[in-house]
Amino acid sequence: MDEKNIQKSRIIIVSNRLPVILKLTEDGKTEVEKGAGGLVTAMAPVLKNRNGTWIGWPGYVQEAGVDDYMLPAIQTATSGYRVKSVMLNSDELKNYYEGFSNSILWPLFHGFTDKCIFLPEYWTSYQDVNKKFALTVCKNADDPDFIWVHDYQLILVGAQLRKMHKRNRMGFFLHIPFPPIDTFIRCPWRFELLLAMLEYDIIGFHTILSKRNFIGCIKKIIQDARIDAKIAFDETVSELKFKNRVVRIGVFPISIDYNEFSLHAWDSDVYKRSKEIRKNAPGTKILLGVDRLDYTKGIPEKLKAFKQFLTRFPKFHKKIHFIQLVVPSRREITAYADLKLKIEQLVGEINGIFSTNAWLPVQYMFRNLGRNELISLYRACDIGFITPLKDGMNLVAKEYCACNIDEKGVLILSEFAGAAQQFYQDAILANPHDIEGTAMAIHRAFNMPLEEKNQRMRNLREKIKNKDVFWWVNSFLNTAIEKNLSNFPQVDEYFPDEPTANLGR
Repeated sequence: MDEKNIQKSRIIIVSNRLPVILKLTEDGKTEVEKGAGGLVTAMAPVLKNRNGTWIGWPGYVQEAGVDDYMLPAIQTATSGYRVKSVMLNSDELKNYYEGFSNSILWPLFHGFTDKCIFLPEYWTSYQDVNKKFALTVCKNADDPDFIWVHDYQLILVGAQLRKMHKRNRMGFFLHIPFPPIDTFIRCPWRFELLLAMLEYDIIGFHTILSKRNFIGCIKKIIQDARIDAKIAFDETVSELKFKNRVVRIGVFPISIDYNEFSLHAWDSDVYKRSKEIRKNAPGTKILLGVDRLDYTKGIPEKLKAFKQFLTRFPKFHKKIHFIQLVVPSRREITAYADLKLKIEQLVGEINGIFSTNAWLPVQYMFRNLGRNELISLYRACDIGFITPLKDGMNLVAKEYCACNIDEKGVLILSEFAGAAQQFYQDAILANPHDIEGTAMAIHRAFNMPLEEKNQRMRNLREKIKNKDVFWWVNSFLNTAIEKNLSNFPQVDEYFPDEPTANLGR
């Protein structure tokens, strides 16, 4: 397929979820709304312009057949491009989604190997559901179409499509970290997963580290891959030659719609609400954490660091107020229910020790917030406190900076968030495992001079503005369709050849 045909081709997006939100009304009916988020915002105009299709699970279980009542409403919510639903039954949801995706790949790729449950039935279901997705793609993709598959739930889709003799150009983007070899080899299906990823024409990661980890696993586990590293566009892009095919591997840090958040932060209702939030914490600086309920987010460690800060610096009592928003997630999984209990115990402990009649150190919220309320929190707070134990990127950090229109805020960011690769010069980096060090990061942020705050936040906002979510989409697609990288200089980016153990099958 030549470059002209690719440029004229349709785009087929494949993700675990369709870009819709299902809401239950008071009278028991289900309403469908257009989804929010950076990926939906960025991809919608691309799909509209390219007569594209989005394929995914609509978010509800259907034991047999297709719910004809819901599908028209789903299509209406995503006007401008087609959507095709892949239905899952309760067993598939349990074994493919809760099982292989979130009890194997999610903890494994984030380095929590002790939480992995390597059950063979999970792997069987993962294969079956990925094949189900591939069949839907096969029915809706013509030969010139570019197929872009997203995230860890659907790694096998490309390989399944190749088995169905689809020769389309295909891309894959991993939205979570890729682990190092000593972690990845614990997976019993490591060989099959890597071979499946090599069926794509382009593979994207958020960070150089994830890309290096992936190539390191390829060199150790897949013996006959030859890797050439080249520089393309403003990112490092490598070409991997494998079985007479060329696979491009690139670094494309995802971002947000900067203008949407920045402009929303100027809204009069947001301004009014942010003033109310500040009024409820008079004479204090507000420290804000926004995290999904997940063991990768480091919420207990964050609370322990705040407790250490209050213990070590009693002069700041009544001068700081910590708002921690936890967004509900996967509450049916025992580990998440246990995490929620641990967080609540720590919040109660801190407030029990330090609170007074006039001052509550920690305000804990466990719920979803609307867009206006969230942006109002971003505007009201003085310090963004984002310290995951491991994160592919972390868009909350970018949202906070985009909404910090007065440029007086400070960002405390984990070293282990993907965003640290872009923000290390201007955020205060912290190791969330180092409770004492994170407490000192809070102290540093609290006492930072205004001029330094302004300069750091201005730099952070400029980086997000220059590389927003639309830049992310364009950089991935441009790399996918670039005819060759032969004009770019070679770089010795990776490892010298060395004896490798036979870690495959």
